[in-house]
Formats: sequence, structure tokens, C-alpha cells
Amino acid sequence: MNLLKDKVPTLVRKLALPAMIGTLFQTFYNVVDTFFAGKISPEALSALSKSFPIYFIIVATSIGVTVAGTSLIGNSIGEKNEKKTLNYFTHIIYYSIIISILITSIGLFLSKKVFILMGTTDEVLNLGLQYTNIIFSGAILFILVVAMNSFLHAEGDTKTYRNVLILSFLLNIVLNPILIFGLFFFPELGIKGIGVSTIVSQFVGFIIILLKLCNNKRIKQITKDLLIPRFKYFINIFFQSMPIVISICAYSLTAAIIFKYIGQSGEYAVAGYGAGTRIEQVVLLPILGINTAIISIISQNFGAGSISRIKEAYFTAIKYSLIIMIFSGGILYVSSDLITSLFSNNSVVIDYGSKYLKICAFIIPAYPIFFLSNGLFMAIKKSENAMISNIFRNCINPIIVFLLAQKINADFETFFWMWAVVNWIFSGLYFFFLIYYIKNKLEKFSTVTYPQP
Repeated sequence: MNLLKDKVPTLVRKLALPAMIGTLFQTFYNVVDTFFAGKISPEALSALSKSFPIYFIIVATSIGVTVAGTSLIGNSIGEKNEKKTLNYFTHIIYYSIIISILITSIGLFLSKKVFILMGTTDEVLNLGLQYTNIIFSGAILFILVVAMNSFLHAEGDTKTYRNVLILSFLLNIVLNPILIFGLFFFPELGIKGIGVSTIVSQFVGFIIILLKLCNNKRIKQITKDLLIPRFKYFINIFFQSMPIVISICAYSLTAAIIFKYIGQSGEYAVAGYGAGTRIEQVVLLPILGINTAIISIISQNFGAGSISRIKEAYFTAIKYSLIIMIFSGGILYVSSDLITSLFSNNSVVIDYGSKYLKICAFIIPAYPIFFLSNGLFMAIKKSENAMISNIFRNCINPIIVFLLAQKINADFETFFWMWAVVNWIFSGLYFFFLIYYIKNKLEKFSTVTYPQP
């Protein structure tokens, strides 16, 4: 597969499909966690839901690292600069180790404070901390796995990570009930079992990708000289990743605001919303897969200066994604009650979850514009633009909705309908900006914008 020469629509399909499948199983992984948390108790389900804004710090860092690695390594491959390619790989690993230590420290220190900020009962707080303490202790595995995989994505290999995610999902299905309920000779860990299962699965994924890289032709060319840390590479990685990390972390603010507001309706409303968001993640999988594809395609073609192929990749991805999301929204609307009932037998939880999914069906067609536009900016090393869009969507927009909802004393449904309207307005404005940018600005940034190593 040649990302610089093969037909763009074919490349999008070939790269997106394995990424979609992999992300599907990654999301199923989270769905399984949610399912078993609901089997423990409604409080455990609420605790897992409220842990998301905290856990998302790891997710945001992982996304920042993988996008930085994929784009910088992909650009270097497009430039046919093998030395720079390998230097970026070794330094993305160093960077991941350093940042993971920092994230672990922050997570263990802040978790309790964030739970309290969201308005959490003592029982839910205790359950939530049991889970997050384990997750943050294993943060280095999450980040190292995606860092190593960024090299494979930059080369156009989306199948290896797909296989890792499938295996992790299968392990999670087996380990969750064993560790949660103490089956066979294992102790009963409760919600802590969900965290331990996650860490074990990540470790297995780490070993698989490590073995794959050890057999990679480029990786075998790494010499002692390429292992020497160089400040300039860290700087480039930092400026490529941190805007992404900061902006995505802003989503934690979105989640905290939402949990703070809907928490007024009780923990069952939180549990219902938490179950609904897991389903929403499943529905969004095609976009995430397509986004992975275009970052790989665009990063190499940007390095090679092929602006026409960058434009074609972006608009092809938008077209595919909109069609899929409109179709998925229809399915989500008509099946919302049935889907939510899979996570809980509590009628109140089911009702809240179903209400959210029906509104979500009208929101999701707006998401391709946001995700794919950010993907384009990340691939061309203009991550600050993605950061600005994320800040608007994840900070300014929810604050506006929150204040308006408080003003009119909006109920659960009204709050999310307001959220839907604001998302559509933002996505429309962002799309017009992208069209302007592509027509008037892209050519100016067709050369490398960072200092040359």
C-alpha cells in the first residue's frame, strides 16, 4: 500500500476498515466494563460514569502522543528522510515514558477532588477512587502502547492495532466477571476488578506491538546514535502533541459540567447518561476509523507536498462519514429503549438512557465535521487550530448550555436538546472555516513548519 500514489478513496477504505474494527472492539471493551459495573450496583455504574472525566486525562494524552507520532513520523516518511523517521520514533517513546509518569502523579492527586466537584455521594466516591487509582497506576502502559503504534499507523499499518484491540476485548470479557465476582480461585474485587482487567489487557497489547516492531525493517536500522536523546525532537513532539492533549482534556470540563447539571436529577440519571454515552461511542466508531485513515494519508502527503491529495482525502472522508452517521442516527433513535435495557434493569436508569440516545441520534451527524477537520489540522502540523476548535466545543459551548439551562431551569431532556443545537451551530461554522482554510491557506503550509532536525 502506497499512501503517496494509490487512489485516495481506496486508501481511505483500506485504512479505515481495520481502524474501525479495532476501535469497535475498543469501545465494546468500555461497553463490557459498563455492563459489569451495572451488575455490581447502580452506584458502581454511576462511579464508572463519573470516573470518565478523570480517566479522560489518560485518553487525551494517548491521543496527543499517537497523533504527534503518526503525523511527525508520517511527514518524515513522505520526505523520504529515514534518519529523521527513526529519531522521531525513539523520541516519541522517551516522551511517552516521561509524560506518563506526570499523568500518573496528577491523576492520583486530583481524582478525589474531581469526584467531589461533580457532586458525588460517599459510596460512589469510594467506588470511583478504587477504580481510578488502579487505572492511573497503569497509565504508562496505555501511553506506551499508542506511542509504539503511532509508528505503524504512520507506515499505513492499521491492522496490528486492530488485532491488539480485539484480543484486549476478549481478555476483558473473560477477566471482568472472574475478578469482579471472585470466580474460581480469584478473590472478589468488585469495581477494582474492572481496573485490574484493563491493566492486564493493556500489558498484553504492549507485548504484541513490541514484538511487531522488533521485526520491522525500519526499526532494525536503529543505531546507538539514534538512541541519544536530543532536545529539538522533544520540542517538536511537545508542540505537536500538547495542543491536542490540552484541548481534548477540555472534554473533561464538558463531562464535569454535564454530570454536575444532570446530577441534580439523581444518581440514576447519571447512570442512564453514562450507559447512553457508551452506546454513543459505538456509533461514532466509523468516524474514528476514517479519522485514523486520513491522518496517515494526509501526514505522508503533506510531507511530500501533495496538496491535491490532502484535499481529496478530507472531502472523501467527510462524504463517507456523513452518510454513515445519518444512517446510524436513525437506528439509534428507534432502538434506544432496547439498547439501554442491556445495561440496567432499573426502569429509571433505562428511561434516562433512552431519552439521551434519542437526542443523540440528532447530534451525531454533526460530529464528522469536528473530528475530521481536527484530524486534517493534526496531520499538517497545525494542531493549534484543532486545539482552538476543541476549546470552543469542549469549554465555551458547554458553559453556554449550562448557563442557559440554569437560567430556564431546564430538565434532563431540555438540557441535551440545547446541547444538540449548540453542537450543530459550532460544526456548521467550523466547516465553513475549513473550506476557507483549504482554499486560501493550505498551500502556504505545504512546507515543514518545525525546525529541521
